Amino acid sequence: MTLSGDDIILFTLLGIRINATIFFTWIVMALLAGTAWLVTRRVRPDQPPSRWRTALEVIVQGIEGQIEEVTGRRAPHLLYFAGTLFLFVAASNLLLVVPGFHPPTASLSTTTALALSVLIAVPLFGITSRGLIGYLRTYTQPSIVMLPFNLITEISRAVSLAIRLYGNIMSGAVIAAILLSVAPFFLPVVMDMLGLLTGMIQAYIFAILATVYIASATAPPPPGKELQ
Repeated sequence: MTLSGDDIILFTLLGIRINATIFFTWIVMALLAGTAWLVTRRVRPDQPPSRWRTALEVIVQGIEGQIEEVTGRRAPHLLYFAGTLFLFVAASNLLLVVPGFHPPTASLSTTTALALSVLIAVPLFGITSRGLIGYLRTYTQPSIVMLPFNLITEISRAVSLAIRLYGNIMSGAVIAAILLSVAPFFLPVVMDMLGLLTGMIQAYIFAILATVYIASATAPPPPGKELQ
């Protein structure tokens, strides 16, 4: 029983072995980019929006609304980053119902890469918002003694994001595989529905946690702290 696509080598490209995780990651990226291009390629102000454009706008506005609820302010820079994370994880999990599809999020390498992107994005957004000195000062608050603990906290966030996403997707795949071997006729439909629900919840949680971490790094300092 193969649950992750890391060990499935599909073909070799320029001497590099391409496994199922990498291949299906490209598939998800191509689907997202292609869908966005097809929906927006004929956008004109003098034409009413199409059905697909309306659906896309509802998704974007929904993501933007969730970000505003978390941060308490408009944050277009977070919309692009957190929205992309949500759409990628959600699309990867939703495509699980396609026979033969190995979701990239069921691979620890993919979830680690997503978590590392959040780990890198937090200081980048923080430096852009507060400046280099202002951001580095947050690691020494409320005292310089807290510096190593704050650094450990940043690293543990990335580790927890990767393990949480990977564990939930893998656990669902294991349960589905076991139940499928016991009752292969009726349970697949139920497990597919549960998998879709779980996948959307995990995409939402991952994007929200990334938004919370970045929002805390970009939040303006308390009154009086900016001069210290």
